[in-house]
Amino acid sequence: MLFSTVYPSPVGRMLLASDGEALTGLWFAGQKYFPAAPIERRDDLVLFGAVRAWLDGYFAGEEPDPRTLPLAPAGSDFRRLVWDLLLDIPYGEVTTYGALAEKAARRMGRYTMSAQAVGGAVGHNPISVIIPCHRVVGADGSLTGYAAGIGVKSWLLQHECALS
Repeated sequence: MLFSTVYPSPVGRMLLASDGEALTGLWFAGQKYFPAAPIERRDDLVLFGAVRAWLDGYFAGEEPDPRTLPLAPAGSDFRRLVWDLLLDIPYGEVTTYGALAEKAARRMGRYTMSAQAVGGAVGHNPISVIIPCHRVVGADGSLTGYAAGIGVKSWLLQHECALS
């Protein structure tokens, strides 16, 4: 069974989801790939308190470490590898899909990896903000794709002072 609660972020309401042990989802209301399955509302989970504290710190300008939270995004081995790479992008910095593809290729023991395949995995990240998919930009630095919209991506990157 999945449990949920709502977090009122400065950029809109967010839905948190948990299996009771770890965070399985964090979506902005109405974003692409929003969960369709029914989830039982449960505001009192201890984990949700920890995630709210993490988000409060983030939105207050702190740089909380995402690896301090138990995260369990559901996806293929490839997607989980890409999401793990996202956790390595420092607060206030950006990287490109191509750079992530190079890192993914090395981890998989390959010479090359498609930036488009990496982009698909980034786009389906089920734990927004904490797994920082918003820190990935196009090869020319452009703000490409974000499931919650380019406006939210831009706000998050400005908040982190990652845009010049």
